[in-house]
Amino acid sequence: MKSCKYLLMLAIAVIGITACSDEDFSSSPALSLTFSTDTVKFDTIFSKVPTSTRTMWVYNRSGKDLRCTNVRLLNGNQTGYRVNVDGVYLSPAAGYQMQDVEIRNKDSLRVFVELTSPKTGKLEPQELSDKLLFTLESGNTQELVLDAFSWDAEEVNNLVVSSDMTLESTSPLLVNGMIIVEEGATLTIPAGQTIYFSSNAGIEVNGTLRVEGTAEKNVTLRGSRLDNMFDYLPYDLISGQWKGIHLKASSYDNYIGYADIHSTMDGIVCDESDLSKLKLDIENSIVHNCQGYGIKAISSSVKIENCQITNTLNDCVAFFGGNAYVGNSTLAQFYPFDSRRGAALRFTNFFEEKTLPLYNLNCVNSIVTGYAEDVIMGETNESETVFSYSFANCILRTPEVKDEKSASFFTDIIWEEPEDTVYGGEKNFKLVDIDTQHYDFHLSDKSKAIGAASTTYAPANDRDGKTRDDKPDMGCYEFREE
Repeated sequence: MKSCKYLLMLAIAVIGITACSDEDFSSSPALSLTFSTDTVKFDTIFSKVPTSTRTMWVYNRSGKDLRCTNVRLLNGNQTGYRVNVDGVYLSPAAGYQMQDVEIRNKDSLRVFVELTSPKTGKLEPQELSDKLLFTLESGNTQELVLDAFSWDAEEVNNLVVSSDMTLESTSPLLVNGMIIVEEGATLTIPAGQTIYFSSNAGIEVNGTLRVEGTAEKNVTLRGSRLDNMFDYLPYDLISGQWKGIHLKASSYDNYIGYADIHSTMDGIVCDESDLSKLKLDIENSIVHNCQGYGIKAISSSVKIENCQITNTLNDCVAFFGGNAYVGNSTLAQFYPFDSRRGAALRFTNFFEEKTLPLYNLNCVNSIVTGYAEDVIMGETNESETVFSYSFANCILRTPEVKDEKSASFFTDIIWEEPEDTVYGGEKNFKLVDIDTQHYDFHLSDKSKAIGAASTTYAPANDRDGKTRDDKPDMGCYEFREE
């Protein structure tokens, strides 16, 4: 009997507490919730591709406990938004809503939002909006806007090119997995085409690759993330977004013109090959912001003309043996994400444990600079292996070579002054902003590259397709007054 009496008293107490709790929730129409933002934005996303997760907070700063009788996604399954409120998924089975959501005074809820948008059927990005509605016991309804621009893309999944093919589309091209060009086949990417690569994607070439951009219509090869890591930092400015281009041993006569290749792992890798055949001819192009090498060539014949190759975790350009020409180019090592960044230019007559003769490296009319006091690494295994190189009419950020034997390899060089700070190389360019990851490698009016190139080696136009004057400038860009 005594135990039954205690159970009865406990039940009455629980009912009393519950009743008191119900009375604690205010239904005053004067009270409302506070949101950390009024809009959750996704910027531009590709249709049918899941987004990253966005999050925001809902605060109760009203001074009273509040309860939402209903929290719901206005358009349900029509827009593709997925919402989780304080750990509860607003599922289709629940009608994309939940009831009786309590928010005590000075407490908060966290909201998570993702989106997989449907196809829009349009060539241009289309705005896609929805609302998350919070209805209080007072009857007041507050709304959180969900907003994105959805862009239909043509997906390319694990493409194998076994015969000559031109890769183009009026819609964005979104590549998932590798594009593999088989031996004997040529893949052409025409002027004006932009290709977006997912993180597992890249181009592996056993045959031939031709990138045929023009000054007016560059080809752009970039990562697929269109959103931001932070408000000020788009993923497009983060290195390592896709795998890059790999030219295998059987690949020759590759041409890349007026291309913008950026935010890769390795930009372009050339495997060891027959030195009597040209492996890579790249001109008027940009390779920028790589989490590996910009251009890495192992015992290959490579020509680089009028190119900007900048900001890489490993070397911007590395030649391990072979034949190489670097003309009228800008090699600048200001990689911001790791202080252990590589050189702007490395050249050797070996790779790992293998001896690879460097028959000739000829660097002319170029700027080779960066943060470090020495950004040029010429390394020899000190054997009888050929190690031949020359520099002419260049700005070089390396200690001046003064011994007579080595000095013969350098002609009309501007050595960046030892009294420069380690950031002195920045003076050559219009903008080097490590904080926002914005760079403009056009020449500043302070650069000694202006008017210092040799007319013998200078092409008629610069990397932008603009005419060089009768006193051409070093590097890939001709200086112009604003």
